[in-house]
Amino acid sequence: MKTILRVGFTLALVMTLASGANAQEYKTGIGFRGGVASGLTIKHFIKSDAAIEGILSTGFRHRGAVVTVLYEKHAPAFNAKGLQWYYGLGGHIGFYEGRYYYYYDKHRRDRYYDDNIVGFGIDGVLGLEYYIRDIPFTIGADIKPYINIPHGRGFWDSALHVRYVF
Repeated sequence: MKTILRVGFTLALVMTLASGANAQEYKTGIGFRGGVASGLTIKHFIKSDAAIEGILSTGFRHRGAVVTVLYEKHAPAFNAKGLQWYYGLGGHIGFYEGRYYYYYDKHRRDRYYDDNIVGFGIDGVLGLEYYIRDIPFTIGADIKPYINIPHGRGFWDSALHVRYVF
């Protein structure tokens, strides 16, 4: 919990110190996202300070795939060229092939329930991204809280990403 608060405070500080409205430094980027939910990511700027990001991720623990779409606002951070902070909202839909539950009975065994699940929900995102001009790549980190609507559970996803930009 302390780690989440520290990261949240740091990102809030970044938002406070960021200035300017023209944040775009590239048009489209595609790459990998590694974190709780790992997979492919693509970001496309639709305005100079707004982008749409799509994430196709897998949850190995839950044996499924999730498609997430986010609308993000961008701004320069710390007056450093190439460094941007961003925040946004979106949604996700996930498809899962079954799950394990730990069932507490006198034998203490895992039980597998063969139920296909479709989950959807609301996502937020808050992050930092750095554009390396010498090699057309971006690197970044974000936190992405989300709520699954059918089950009403909220989760925190944090990740690092690397994208090739063009």
